[in-house]
Amino acid sequence: MSITAVLVLFSIVWFIVLFLHLQIKIKTQGDTGNVLKGTHASSPIDFSMKKRIINTTLISIPISALIIFIILSGIITLDMFDFYNLIEK
Repeated sequence: MSITAVLVLFSIVWFIVLFLHLQIKIKTQGDTGNVLKGTHASSPIDFSMKKRIINTTLISIPISALIIFIILSGIITLDMFDFYNLIEK
């Protein structure tokens, strides 16, 4: 597995975790009843992107490491997904 493949895999996992993490523990202005004029009630209050990016990175590293281990160990191979015998052996 090349460095480029590892970086691509990590970035895919990182963005998936980020998009999932953005939805967790959001307090909106509508929840607190303090809607500012000119904003929507679903606008978040005290949104900390830096904290979410750090948490996303800390969650993504072990997930990516597990996927890389599975690929390199041969537990899952490309031949397992060759349902139509398209890969020449």
